[in-house]
Amino acid sequence: MSKNYGSSKYCYKVAIAVDQLFNTLMAGWPDETLSSRAYRCAHLTDCIKKRWVIAEKVINSIFFWQPQHCYQAYLSEQERNHLPS
Repeated sequence: MSKNYGSSKYCYKVAIAVDQLFNTLMAGWPDETLSSRAYRCAHLTDCIKKRWVIAEKVINSIFFWQPQHCYQAYLSEQERNHLPS
């Protein structure tokens, strides 16, 4: 690990990768987090399913310190913030 690549940033990137893997295993898009998918499926699809509305509420409550976590994750995906610069 390089000097400029701190362990907290490394752990964050590993967490994102695990999240994306879990989402992919649940038949989601491979490069999308579960939080982003929950927001997208709860608000932006033609056929909104109750399970995604519930999933979004559960995920947002887990990340209670981040207001509108799923929406922010969706915006982050749209802006491609998790990709290297």
